[in-house]
Amino acid sequence: MYKDFGKEDVVIGISACLIGEKVRFDASNKPSNFCNKELGQHVTYKAYCPEVAVGMPIPRPTIRLIKDEQIIKVSRPDGSGDVTTAIKAYGKKIASISKNLSGYVFCAKSPTCGMERVKVYSPSGDPLQAQGVGVFSREIMKANPLLPCEENGRLNDPILKENFVARVFAYRHWQAVVESGVSKHKLTSFHAQYKYTLMSHDLIAYKQLGRLLGSADIAVEEMAAQYISGLMTALKLVATRKNHANALSHIQGYFSKHLNKDQRKELSQQIDAYREGLMPLMVPLTLINHYLLEHPKSYLAQQAYLNPYPESLKLRYGY
Repeated sequence: MYKDFGKEDVVIGISACLIGEKVRFDASNKPSNFCNKELGQHVTYKAYCPEVAVGMPIPRPTIRLIKDEQIIKVSRPDGSGDVTTAIKAYGKKIASISKNLSGYVFCAKSPTCGMERVKVYSPSGDPLQAQGVGVFSREIMKANPLLPCEENGRLNDPILKENFVARVFAYRHWQAVVESGVSKHKLTSFHAQYKYTLMSHDLIAYKQLGRLLGSADIAVEEMAAQYISGLMTALKLVATRKNHANALSHIQGYFSKHLNKDQRKELSQQIDAYREGLMPLMVPLTLINHYLLEHPKSYLAQQAYLNPYPESLKLRYGY
């Protein structure tokens, strides 16, 4: 079940322009409604603008990613004002002091903060394939490969948004386990709480991580490192309707002895309707949570799948 962290306990890095700071090249901003008005009610942001941090003025000339042979640099369109080295150094600095972050939201398409598909140009100004990564964001992600990261534009997609927030709170839960001191028992308990979450994303990973925790010849620190790597990799895969329906059907089995024929039929029909795309995930989940109140099951009550983040975010209403 969702661990009720205080707002100050969940710290997310974010591009400063996304929280309203007027730091863009034209002295404007790009405030994210979701980040500010919804997610911002439950997390604390640490805002960064690498361009301003390395001394670039507001306003300032535009910069872009320019590929000269095999080297990509950040400079003005005419090649002057190269800030590649400074931005990289700042990225490494922030990456080294941001181990307490539980997620990061980058500004899309930015030559410094873009997470993917950033435009790249030739020295003559011709556009190349938009396959670039911002120089600053690359350093953050390289140093923190497990950190849940997303771009503001992609957060307009309800499925990607839900996936990102779920990963943030799962990762924060893991950080709390590490902060308290990792043990084999804590790893096993943590894994038990994420059984159905893992099943909804990657059943193979769920089984592999279970076998990992059953190993007797691995030191607990190494086991923990392998476990969280496997978990975050699995959670990055967007859960499908098929996998969600499979997890829901497994959960339904816990109530088989408590429900009458009509109740079992209704729940099965709702799960099938969700699987076929006829209703949102919240419909079968609401019924399951109702039955969980009527027929308490301690194992189910601890499942992160049923309550992965603050309910007020309403992220499962849209799909």
